[in-house]
Amino acid sequence: MGMNKNTVLARATWIMIIVGLCLIALGAFRYDQIAGYGFAAVGGGFFCIAWVFNALKGRV
Repeated sequence: MGMNKNTVLARATWIMIIVGLCLIALGAFRYDQIAGYGFAAVGGGFFCIAWVFNALKGRV
């Protein structure tokens, strides 16, 4: 099973999206206090990093 750089970036993108969704869900449903905003912000950061990985997929 040979994995090139594009495959690694594609899998990393999907993992980052899943983790970002989990963090946003934690912030929305588990923590009702101010900590929920922090979880949601970090989840948004994971989405931004996943977007960069997706943009790099064809260029590396």
